[in-house]
Amino acid sequence: MQKHTFLAFDLGATSGRSIVGTLTDGKVEIKELTRFPNGIVELHGRYYWNLMGLYQALKEGLVACHREGIVPQSIGIDTWGVDVVPIAADGSILSMPRSYRDPYTAGMPERYFEKISREKVYQKTGIQIMNFNTLFQIYAGMETGYTPLKQAEELLFMPDALAYMLTGKRACECTIASTSQILNPWTKEFDKELLEAAGVKPSIFRKPVLSGTVVGPLTDALAKETGIGKVNVVSVAGHDTASAVAAVPAWDTHFAYLSSGTWSLMGIETQEPIITPETYEMNYTNEGGVEGTTRFLNNICGMWILEQCRKEWASKGKNYSYPEIVEMAMSAEPFKAFIQPDDASFANPASMLEAINAFCQRTGQPALENDAQVVRCIFESLALRYREVLEGLDRVAPFPIERLHIIGGGSKNHLLNQFTANAIARPVIAGPSEATAIGNVMIQAMGAGIVSSLTEMRSIIRASIETEEYAPQAVKEWEEAYQIFKDLA
Repeated sequence: MQKHTFLAFDLGATSGRSIVGTLTDGKVEIKELTRFPNGIVELHGRYYWNLMGLYQALKEGLVACHREGIVPQSIGIDTWGVDVVPIAADGSILSMPRSYRDPYTAGMPERYFEKISREKVYQKTGIQIMNFNTLFQIYAGMETGYTPLKQAEELLFMPDALAYMLTGKRACECTIASTSQILNPWTKEFDKELLEAAGVKPSIFRKPVLSGTVVGPLTDALAKETGIGKVNVVSVAGHDTASAVAAVPAWDTHFAYLSSGTWSLMGIETQEPIITPETYEMNYTNEGGVEGTTRFLNNICGMWILEQCRKEWASKGKNYSYPEIVEMAMSAEPFKAFIQPDDASFANPASMLEAINAFCQRTGQPALENDAQVVRCIFESLALRYREVLEGLDRVAPFPIERLHIIGGGSKNHLLNQFTANAIARPVIAGPSEATAIGNVMIQAMGAGIVSSLTEMRSIIRASIETEEYAPQAVKEWEEAYQIFKDLA
């Protein structure tokens, strides 16, 4: 029985984890070693990520791995997209990375489109226009005279920067690079014209490498300090969603996926990007996937609305657990009122509860009278929004979409999973909830030659996890509700 062990660092916008993944006899298992906070640091009106704090947390994860007597074959890092670290000509880190939540990019896309049109930017990249994309961060930095950017010889995306800190070697992984709105989705190279229009030299990014590429071993100092030795760091699918999608336990290509959490990403996996006038109007995005695939998807406001409501309720002494929330939703009257989850009024209101009732009033719907009705409204509205996005995917997909795979933390929400199956009138398969970590580990295994392909990866994952299938119910009633939902202004 041959056993292969890998160490995965999975970093999100609020927390990170170190996870050991073990591949034995065609099955994969994961175990969390450490968990650490992550957050935005405000300094003099600018918003940064605490890069040195994250580096220290990774070191502690390496020490914990050594303490457990584990010697991993390799190490992989995945994070959120778009944010970059400026590197000087001598290799020095010039600044903490600016956060995508820094408002300095507000209005920058419109100013940039005076140089290169919105349509042309989309045609070149196939990426959904969002003000925090790397392209607009760079443009904003140059326009405001941000010194670390002006002096940078190179920019590294977050997982690549952390790999550089661990190894002293630099790489640019393809999936994380694809979030930038600068990468050509066909050639997998950065677009010279877009970078020059943003005010920087095209060489500020290096040529991307495929997921599974070895970056290099830990530095001598770090190998000695942590006790773990000269372990290689591998460029996994550095964008956390790309690692998660790699872990979808699909057996063919006729599926859509929903990476469900605070934010939801729904899409399909294709061999080529889909960039047409219709996808431009829909504002769907083409991001990189494993083995050169494309993740054609749309960003949806996920459980953010509910989480903000929970904070308000908690401030009033009502600390609802998730089981209680599900019971509340089940007890409430169905289809009383709906919200459009991606309406701008829900982006970051002072009071989410007030914003929900204001939306209902504005759209001629009855007010929600208690907390249970609010929860039911959120769950039903999310399910109907998923139906709306899936219909957009149906229009352009090069294959019939027969089912929806829900992965990530939201895959454990049984009621919302059932509502989603009802709304889309197709089967829903939920799991794994730890998709990102599993994908990270399995891509390392592919890089090591233990797993030969994405297809084999998914076969191993199917054999290793339990999924739950939800068949559509009450389809007629949900169809009637969807017609009402679509008419909301």
